[in-house]
Amino acid sequence: MASGKKALFATVMAASVAGMPHMLPAPAYADDYADLLDVLRAKGSLTRHEYDTLLAKHVHHAAQVAEPRAGRPTHVASSGARSGSAHIAHGAESGYEPGIRFDAGASEGDASMRAEDAATRAEASARSAQAAAAALNSGEFVRVAKYVPGKGLTFKAGPININLSGFVNGFYSYNSPAGGRPVAGGVSSGSSGFDSSAVRNGLLPAGFILKMDTVQQGMDISAVLGMYPGLDNAKPSAFNANSGGSPVGLGTAGIDLRQVYMTFGNKDIGTFKIGRDLALFASDAIMNDATLLSVGSTGSNSAPGNTSLGRIGVGYVYADWIPQISYTSPKVGGFQGSVGIFQPLDEFGYADATNPDSTASHFSAGSSQHSSPMVQGRAVYDFSLSDLKVHIWASFLIQHMQALTSQTISANQHVSTMVEAGDIGTKLTYGPFEGVAYYYRGSGLGTTGLFFDGVADNGRKRTSEGYYVQAAYHATKKLKIVGSYGVSNLYLASGENMLAEQGSDVGLVRRNQSEVGAAYYQMTDWLTVIGEYAHTSSAAHGGNKESDNTASGGVMLMF
Repeated sequence: MASGKKALFATVMAASVAGMPHMLPAPAYADDYADLLDVLRAKGSLTRHEYDTLLAKHVHHAAQVAEPRAGRPTHVASSGARSGSAHIAHGAESGYEPGIRFDAGASEGDASMRAEDAATRAEASARSAQAAAAALNSGEFVRVAKYVPGKGLTFKAGPININLSGFVNGFYSYNSPAGGRPVAGGVSSGSSGFDSSAVRNGLLPAGFILKMDTVQQGMDISAVLGMYPGLDNAKPSAFNANSGGSPVGLGTAGIDLRQVYMTFGNKDIGTFKIGRDLALFASDAIMNDATLLSVGSTGSNSAPGNTSLGRIGVGYVYADWIPQISYTSPKVGGFQGSVGIFQPLDEFGYADATNPDSTASHFSAGSSQHSSPMVQGRAVYDFSLSDLKVHIWASFLIQHMQALTSQTISANQHVSTMVEAGDIGTKLTYGPFEGVAYYYRGSGLGTTGLFFDGVADNGRKRTSEGYYVQAAYHATKKLKIVGSYGVSNLYLASGENMLAEQGSDVGLVRRNQSEVGAAYYQMTDWLTVIGEYAHTSSAAHGGNKESDNTASGGVMLMF
């Protein structure tokens, strides 16, 4: 019985298979397949790319199948023939491009429904994009902007950009005094008599700068905090973290919070700055100085402080980081100007502070009273002549020095004076070559630091001037060779010529100068290896001279 059922089942199956060509339903139209794809796409089973690809393949295959059948007679049922013809016509008339479907055979109703569906999907996609953008700008998401070497890391928290940048450096410096006699206010260590080794910072300490900026009501607003720690132990005195160091056990490094300021403005009205930052006068001189990334003159190498001197005092006066309210104009045709009021600084007797002979007469007057601010201004102009790029700058400084005091000036004399200074410089870039030339002159400005020994003990201003020239050649994309020479001169004030003839073992500085040669090799976007030689000399009014030689090697990391 079971075997009989099996035979019957086999017979029915065979008959069914044999008759299938005459029993099959009409071939599916391209629209039927497209509808299936539309359903899968709506359910999220297919991506847009998958949907377009499958649809295009189906239409192409349908056209290929229909084409050879169009010219031969068919033996299928009449309804199947009619369906096949419609299929062929539909495949031949339909055209597709990636992501777009043109259905020439669709009815007006079908086309309207599909257009409405497409519009609905587009509207939903737009709403999703708007919601995603709103979420990103809400501050609930933190993004990381594309990294640019040397520009730090930038995080975007909604409408706020948070940038962290900085640098770290370390050098081994060997200083060899060449002899001579002490010079009060000199920057050479030649008269110390002892060679010294130090692992130290260069002209820059380490730096970690945090900047936050945003746009509110069309105004660009930012806040900056810059922390500059040194490697060596600090020994706070008149110059705080920048004083000579203290290489003894249990010491700690100095932290120099040079930058604390905010800015607001835009490209149309300019930018206002309030806080502590690099001043305007002589700022271009130090920013274009190659020793900014190396050591230059060491200052004190046996007890290093936060920084070396670089070319400070041997080519320019240090611009310094000063509390200020300043304004920078928009840039127009390559020209830009800045002006501001600054915290007034005291007149300071640097020669007296560094004089090893405490019995000698005082060289300079001092002051500590200020009824008006210091005023500084700066103008820059950038342009190109064919392949030559030119950067020109000029700046000025004015400050009223009041209530000057000294051994010569009595307390009831109320002596005051007006300090003025100006500078000019240029940087030229032509292919692999760079050149810098700079000159400054001041009346009461002093030398090395602002208002260091600018006014004589008799209350009269000293004239000072200086310059430096620098040439650089990029031998390869990674290797740069630099040479520079600089001088700072301090002249005696009227009526103090006799001070240089008193026969003291120590005389006031007349001239500081240095020659520097360095090589900078950029290993990576972050690391630069530096080798440098510097010769520094100082000369005094009265004949004293001293000089020293320094060899330094180290690495600068900037991110």
